[in-house]
Amino acid sequence: MFVASSTFVDAARVQAEALGLPDVKRVFVPHPIQDATDEEMVEKADAIVDEVIAALIES
Repeated sequence: MFVASSTFVDAARVQAEALGLPDVKRVFVPHPIQDATDEEMVEKADAIVDEVIAALIES
């Protein structure tokens, strides 16, 4: 399971397939990340935390 910026959706799919993990769980955080303030990052994390937990516990 991994978390990445939403700008990398296609790259994540290609990389996962290349690594033999086409079904790996992926959660994407709204882009941009690099210039986000701490407060914006907390908001981004809060927005996806349930999705991350679900991806970790799903089999």
